[in-house]
Amino acid sequence: MRTVGAGAYLSPLIHLIDDDEAVRSGLALLISTVGLRVQAWPDPQVFMAGFDRQTIGAIVLDVRMPGISGLSVLDTLMAQGVDQPVIMLTGHGTVEMCRRAFKAGAAEFLEKPVDDEALLEALQNAVRQHVKSRERSQADRHAQERYTQLSAREREVLGLIVAGLTNKEIGRALDVSPRTVETHRANLFAKLEAESLAQLIRQYATLVDEADGR
Repeated sequence: MRTVGAGAYLSPLIHLIDDDEAVRSGLALLISTVGLRVQAWPDPQVFMAGFDRQTIGAIVLDVRMPGISGLSVLDTLMAQGVDQPVIMLTGHGTVEMCRRAFKAGAAEFLEKPVDDEALLEALQNAVRQHVKSRERSQADRHAQERYTQLSAREREVLGLIVAGLTNKEIGRALDVSPRTVETHRANLFAKLEAESLAQLIRQYATLVDEADGR
C-alpha cells in the first residue's frame, strides 16, 4: 500500500506511542516487516504536539504511561478530530477499560504481550479504513465544490430530481417546458460529473437536504 506525499511515494506511517523503549523497538521492527513506516514516541504529550495529522496511517497507543494515560490521549485525539484509527495496547486490560476505549473511538484494543499477527492484521485493517475514509472525504469536498458552481435554478432542478420527480413533473413544478428541464438536467450531469442518476443521487442527496435545511 502506497500513498503520495511531497512528490514521492511513501508507505503509510504508523505512530507508536509507548514509554517502554524495549516495547517501542520490538514493535517498530515488527511493523516495519510489512512495509509500513514507523515513528516511535516515548512521550504522549510530545506526540500530540508534533505528529503530522495529514499522513495516511494509524496510531498504536499504550494505555498505561506516566503523566497521562493512553485513554486520556485517545479522548483528546477524538476531540481534535484526528482521523487516524487508534489501536490501544495494554498489559493490564479490563472489560471496563476495553469498553471505554471502544466507546471513545478506538479501532482496536489488544493486550500485551501482543500477538504479532493480531497486531499486524489490526494495523493493515486500520490503514485500509483510513485510506477509504480519506477518499470519501476528498470525494465529499469535490462534490461540495461542484455543487457551489450550480445556478439557483440548477439547484432547484437537482432537488426535484433527487426527490424522484420526472422531467414533466419538474416542468410543471417550475412552470417551464420539459425541453428546458432536459437542458438543465444535461447541464447538471456535466457540471457535477455524474455518469448516472444513481451516482447523482448518491453524491448529492445529502447536499440537497442540507441546502433545504432538512
